[in-house]
Amino acid sequence: MKRVVFLRHAKAVAKDAADDFNRALAPRGHEQMKVVAPWLASRPERIERALVSPSVRTRETWTRAELPDVPVTLDPKIYEATARNVLEVLRSAPDQEGTVALVGHNPGLEEASNKLVGSGPAGLRAKMESKFPTGAVAIVEFDVASWRDVSFGSGQLAAFVTPAALGSEDD
Repeated sequence: MKRVVFLRHAKAVAKDAADDFNRALAPRGHEQMKVVAPWLASRPERIERALVSPSVRTRETWTRAELPDVPVTLDPKIYEATARNVLEVLRSAPDQEGTVALVGHNPGLEEASNKLVGSGPAGLRAKMESKFPTGAVAIVEFDVASWRDVSFGSGQLAAFVTPAALGSEDD
């Protein structure tokens, strides 16, 4: 069994505040992570590695997730990734790690999670397919022994949550 915890970066400052790569989290992003971090910590899945886009807002999002014992790999392929790029990053994860977090950006993160999920509770899938807002988390499980065997349509959606659903003001 392999599992990926997709975490879209929390709300960032406006696009005109800095060049895209260097945009930091906005105050609302910090608030979003105040509700997402405890939810992540309470999950039975133990994240063994975080694959994080090197942009400022994704690194800040992961720091605000408050899981300091999880090793981090900054992967430039995640920044501005397509769904195919996200799949390639997952397929290159070390097989000894059963659960990885992937912290990235839309539209690639949303497209990848939607394409990877082949089954799961219909209500959760509908929520994820309609909107993957900043700070949202999707957990997708794969019945495979190797990350190399992960493919589009092979995953099962185990959880999907947004900051608003956890008590943040809005998504």
